Amino acid sequence: MTRPAADARPAAHTDSGHRLGASDPRQEGPVDLRLVPPALAAWAAAAVAVGASGRWVAGFAGACLAVGGVLLAFGAVRTAAPQRRLNATAGGAALLCAAAAAVSAGLHAADLHRGPVPELAHRYAEVTVELTVTSDPRPTRPRVRGDHTAARPLMFNADLTRVVRATGADRAATTVRTPVLVIAPARGPTARWQRLLPSTQLRLSVPLAPPSPGGGGDRIAAVVRVRGTAPPEVIGPPTALQRMAGDLRAGLREATDGLDPDARALLPGLVVGDTSRVPPELHEAFEATDLTHLLAVSGSNLTIVLILLVGPPGTALRAERGGLAPRLGIPLRATALLGGALTLAFVVVCRPEPSVLRAAACGLITLLAIGTGRRRQLIPALAAAVLLLVLYDPWLARSYGFVLSVLATGALLTIGPRWSAALLRRGVPPRLAEVLAAAAAAQAVCAPVVAMMAARVSLVAIPCNLLAEFAVAPATVLGFAALAAAPLAMPVAEALAGCAGWPAGWIASVARTGAALPGAEAAWPDGWRGGLLLAAVTAVAVLSARRVLNRPWLNATIVLVLLLVVLRPAPLTRFVTGWPPPGWSFAMCDIGQGDASVLAAGDGTAVVVDAGPDPRRVDRCLRELGVTRVPLVVLTHFHADHVAGLPGVLRGRSVGEIRTTTLQEPLEQSAFVRRTATAARVPVLTTWPGEQRRIGALSWRTLWPPPAPALTREEANDASVTLLVRSADLTLLLLGDLEPPAQRGLLRNHPALPPVDVLKVAHHGSAHQDPALLARASPRLALVSCGRGNTYGHPSPRTVAALRAGGATVLRTDTDGAIAVTGAGPTLRAMPAGPDMP
Repeated sequence: MTRPAADARPAAHTDSGHRLGASDPRQEGPVDLRLVPPALAAWAAAAVAVGASGRWVAGFAGACLAVGGVLLAFGAVRTAAPQRRLNATAGGAALLCAAAAAVSAGLHAADLHRGPVPELAHRYAEVTVELTVTSDPRPTRPRVRGDHTAARPLMFNADLTRVVRATGADRAATTVRTPVLVIAPARGPTARWQRLLPSTQLRLSVPLAPPSPGGGGDRIAAVVRVRGTAPPEVIGPPTALQRMAGDLRAGLREATDGLDPDARALLPGLVVGDTSRVPPELHEAFEATDLTHLLAVSGSNLTIVLILLVGPPGTALRAERGGLAPRLGIPLRATALLGGALTLAFVVVCRPEPSVLRAAACGLITLLAIGTGRRRQLIPALAAAVLLLVLYDPWLARSYGFVLSVLATGALLTIGPRWSAALLRRGVPPRLAEVLAAAAAAQAVCAPVVAMMAARVSLVAIPCNLLAEFAVAPATVLGFAALAAAPLAMPVAEALAGCAGWPAGWIASVARTGAALPGAEAAWPDGWRGGLLLAAVTAVAVLSARRVLNRPWLNATIVLVLLLVVLRPAPLTRFVTGWPPPGWSFAMCDIGQGDASVLAAGDGTAVVVDAGPDPRRVDRCLRELGVTRVPLVVLTHFHADHVAGLPGVLRGRSVGEIRTTTLQEPLEQSAFVRRTATAARVPVLTTWPGEQRRIGALSWRTLWPPPAPALTREEANDASVTLLVRSADLTLLLLGDLEPPAQRGLLRNHPALPPVDVLKVAHHGSAHQDPALLARASPRLALVSCGRGNTYGHPSPRTVAALRAGGATVLRTDTDGAIAVTGAGPTLRAMPAGPDMP
């Protein structure tokens, strides 16, 4: 049989530019963009209409209907030019879709104002409500607030169905359907709240509150804050479908219980989006490296599942199609139906988050094309998915998760293949070119959106995504296998989860390593201006890439500069910024409202006194100082603003031991320190008064607390470890957070306390200082560690004035940034690094 000539091929194949024959189903014609304008119009209309008044929505929808009808009528006139008819029809369709989206958005927004709930919330009324849970409970991120770490309450979304309020002697009951946010207690029987499943019905007696403006409350009418520690009152169990999904998720968590901490926390997130075990520091590492899309289940997860069923993309319609379906003898249409059922089950188990809904809609449309034998095109499928989803749930139009999901998918379908082909032409191996182009394309379109909401740009996102990419598929496949096996044979599920733990642990290590690099992130303006600025910078970089790629020396220079910016080696940083100065002996880190000080003890070696509230900031400070070995960490007392950053001190450094005060209060912070130290295999010991230590030229003596202080939890400040330090000819007095009673006791116990060169002012420079101690210390430099804009008024103007009156130069981290001290005697100097905006 002779092969048909090239000019005999159908026009679609000729236009596509491929050499394959017409019989190859992988062949696609020109990209069909007809659904793109209607999808974009509906998206824009929904985004605006959900926040607009009812009159505006009605007027907008009416105008769109009128103009759209005129355009469609013109498109039906056969005497008009074909191109004009086509343009008119396309414009009319887009306007009709915009009208439909606006109407849908207006109806959804009306739910927030309908009924008595909004008015009761603004009065902070006490009510008894019945509600239906609509999401899984999720822990909030812990925050350090002064001396303690704020508890992590649970939050979940719900729909109020009945409200009972007291009106004088009567009780009025109203049936409603109003979306709210429920905040459950963080202490007490949280397991009962944590185990709540969607569709569970509860009865609560609670106060209502209005949603905070700008706090993500645009799709809720009120906030329900549960008081006390009582368990929830369940009046209706979850549906059988939700119970089954909950059992599957719980089975996966149980199967991962024996894994290493990172894999145990991460694997449920990779597979079903269950991030309840992900610790805050790991989540921050994923944010710093732009790997959070792996924790939000998306199209990649569903694609992996469907590929197992129908084979690689482009082969589903071929006689030699791959996947499990043909091997099991399942016909093509039955395969599409089975794929649709798997997609719906995927949504139920992984929960209808924006990225899940987008992936499911695209998957269902593609499966419909496969089942009906139509040509499969993914860009029309994406556009149709966007159109249907914003009509179904207009709030998605304002969801950052939905925006990022659609942008990333669109970039993979449009920009990725072109960049991959360009890399292939330059000799890059095919698989590497495909992965590199996909990561770069997704980052290019998503980075401006991330900058808008996070005010930062990740400089390690592309390499971290490349390194993590190869582990995602095995972790996901094995994780789904463990999910399916858990209800049937838990030992098999545990074995599969153990295998999946290896790639999951690798992904976590990539995130932690990337986030730990000094230049992993760069601050960037937030809001629309920041997003547009980064989009412009990205466009210039892309347009310049063609010229740059043809100049090897310029390529090498750019790569070297980027490496230096990300790695920020201490000698280079010191050369460029002048900080830290050579020969520094003491440094006070800028870690916000807290304390973290560093005493130089040799080349790359230092003693760290307190760790501040933020692991990332103290880690960065130590990296800038070039500290790689810490023979001793002294934690003056157990308040969170002094100990919560301990993981940052331990990260990537050799740490000898941790010394703490004698008072183990607050107990929860003391337990946190011991858990963290045990995980790092660092011993925790108690410091006693009179203890003297020496490391090289650095020596110190513990002056306080006394052997058996009769102190309570409220007096933990007065149990602060106080050190008199000598570094060569430099003397320092580090007072922790001592209050005046303990300061006076310190003077009584040490009447011969000598004057010092440097004073670490007690308790962030608060107004509570003993004048006699300040006069006895008579420092030349007084250093205050406090956070910008803190609500405590630290440092007190009265304290600053008293120190200056005594002849001291006062520096403070909130205005001067990190501070390094050099020299002694006549050569004593303090060099501030300048304020370091978080």
